[in-house]
Amino acid sequence: MSESGKTKVIDLKPGMENVSIDVRVIENLGVRTINTKVGVRTLGEYIVGDDSGRIKLVVWGSKARSLTTGEAITIKNAWVSQYKGEIQLNVGKNSVIEKLPDESLPQASEIPEATPKAEGGAAGMGMRRAPARRGRGRGRR
Repeated sequence: MSESGKTKVIDLKPGMENVSIDVRVIENLGVRTINTKVGVRTLGEYIVGDDSGRIKLVVWGSKARSLTTGEAITIKNAWVSQYKGEIQLNVGKNSVIEKLPDESLPQASEIPEATPKAEGGAAGMGMRRAPARRGRGRGRR
């Protein structure tokens, strides 16, 4: 299988779009619903990885329950975000998830613990979010 055009987990950076990547589902963290600015959304959270490292995968909407622990998959048209200082890979309605042959990726026990690092770290995210919290509870004058 050709590796051209595929990104490695360790190389993921916040703001990346149209990401194509091959990963193994290491752990299912569960499916839940959250309230967002656009209403109630369903999301599934997973830990996935390849031979370079691991990352949290957030699967939005109807695909939230679509993954099984242990399976090898290819993801197309994903995007990368940062939430609470953690880099996350995201899959939405325009993303594609396809199963790969099991032997195409290392087994979960062989995937390194390394994770992509956010530039600026968690402090950078906290600094941007702090002003929104400060004004709460004061009311309008």
